[in-house]
Amino acid sequence: MDRLPHTGVSTTSPSDLSPSRASLTTVAVVGLGTMGTGIAEILARAGREVIGIDIDESACRRAVTALEVATARAVHRERISERERTGILDRFRVSTDLRAAAGAELVIEVVPEDYDTKHEVFAELDTVVGPAAILATGTNALSVTRLAAESAHPERVLGLHFFNPAPAMRLVEIVSSVLTAPAAVEAVTALARDLGKEPVALGDRPGFVADGLLFGYLNQAAAMYEAKYAAREDIDAAMKLGCGLPMGPLALLDLIGVDTARTVLEAMYAASGDRLHAPAPILGQLAQAGLTGRKAGRGFYTYEAPGSGTIVADAATAEVGRSTEGARPVRAVGVAGSGTMASGIAEVFAKAGLEVVLAGRTPEKAAAAKARIGKSLKRSVSKGRMTEQAREQTLARITPADALDAFADVDLAVEAVAEDLVVKQELFRVLDKVCKPGAVLATTTSSLPVVACARATSRPQDVVGLHFFNPAPAMKLVEVVHTVLTADDVRATAHAVCAAVRKHPVDCGDRAGFIVNALLFPYLNNAVKMVQEHYATPDAIDAAMKLGGGYPMGPFELLDVVGLDVSLAIEQVLHREFREPGLAPAPLLEHLVAAGCLGRKTGRGFREYAKA
Repeated sequence: MDRLPHTGVSTTSPSDLSPSRASLTTVAVVGLGTMGTGIAEILARAGREVIGIDIDESACRRAVTALEVATARAVHRERISERERTGILDRFRVSTDLRAAAGAELVIEVVPEDYDTKHEVFAELDTVVGPAAILATGTNALSVTRLAAESAHPERVLGLHFFNPAPAMRLVEIVSSVLTAPAAVEAVTALARDLGKEPVALGDRPGFVADGLLFGYLNQAAAMYEAKYAAREDIDAAMKLGCGLPMGPLALLDLIGVDTARTVLEAMYAASGDRLHAPAPILGQLAQAGLTGRKAGRGFYTYEAPGSGTIVADAATAEVGRSTEGARPVRAVGVAGSGTMASGIAEVFAKAGLEVVLAGRTPEKAAAAKARIGKSLKRSVSKGRMTEQAREQTLARITPADALDAFADVDLAVEAVAEDLVVKQELFRVLDKVCKPGAVLATTTSSLPVVACARATSRPQDVVGLHFFNPAPAMKLVEVVHTVLTADDVRATAHAVCAAVRKHPVDCGDRAGFIVNALLFPYLNNAVKMVQEHYATPDAIDAAMKLGGGYPMGPFELLDVVGLDVSLAIEQVLHREFREPGLAPAPLLEHLVAAGCLGRKTGRGFREYAKA
């Protein structure tokens, strides 16, 4: 595309300016990196005339090539015709001159996340585009309001935050400053819907919704790794398997770019003053060393080459897979408890061929727990996951009991009783007396200190945490929690048992929340704070995290499923242990619990539910 002559705006008073309400048919995209190229593609596919602008000629060429490749792939997969492909390519033009945007009705800026660079682009656009054109910034961290205020026409400036990869991700955050004209928001919202996206309208704050929640979580994961609390692979596996996330936090930081993440967090911390948003020092260290993630070939992980997503072994890889050498033999297991978790864990062990003693407080409770396992196994048979013979053999390995004395010959005793430290400590005192020397004693606690259970016995070296996730038969993750007193062979035994029952163990120390809850519940708490501060609705936040972050459930859906009382209790434990003001439970969460609105189990939490 040839350079266009300079086109200034006509002499117009500010009161005459009116950002277009009409369909935006010509759009300029400034900055043709990965995000800008993706945005250009979806606009051209949707029938818009697209002007791609980048000062780097090679970036312009790459953008054209990327569109050619993407559309050829779409033709091969029979998603578009060859004629449609030709139309898409014809609608995309590139230039190295910002003046090429002169005829655009909308300009989307996607240049590097640097305020001075963005301000320079907006200042020049003010002299290039017509008075009705809308100017959108793709920032996810910088102030839209500041960019608008320093623009010649602030009423036409807004934020338009796509998610990477733009063609695939459905969420678009539309961010208004207090100066933005409603007509501009309406026009861009209509465009987003026409592109097949889900627009979420928001006010201006660093990170908006999705990144505002996501980056705090990523920062805490980086700090967890920096403190050597858990291996990078264990942190990532825990969040993928325990929460159903598409990527672990450290791998995601490498994908986003460590330097980009640090920039976003700096902006969030400047606005919030919350120390949980202060970038973990390791982010600065990696960024300064040029180890910015996939794009550099190395970040938290090492990659096959710069830009590659293939992880290769490095010096830290030896941390993966805790050794099971020296593990004690485990042939018989005792499970104390008769609830859903206890019966699920007993089922897991029995399916793996281990003899199981399932102890309830009464014969009736123990029998009911075994019956629950029988129903679960029957469902597996009906779905073709196991044979009737295997079901009968599995049930035959489970012996119900009404007293812990039945644990006399077990090699591993697992408690799965109420999440009450006094109750658990009393149970461990009994296990200490009835279990044979050398038996491993395990607690399934998700929030209480494992060492407090260990100290209730005369053999704290034999005590370990085995935190299964609900439902135990289906969830692959087990957090193996060692205390400062846990013997090495006991830790090895826990990992060997997980392997035997086909679970994925992650190794961590004994501190509040372990890996999953320590990262998950501050994120949920921050979502509640957003609602409490009237920044966004539960529906908007849930949509943002599912569509923009790939989460299987939004935070408010998850809170209502987990139970607001359970969530509050875990938040309180985390706050007591770490003493971080940012971990203090959101008052709105406390108020809902006090009102008896506990989620689905009571019919009302953040939403109302029909009674069963």
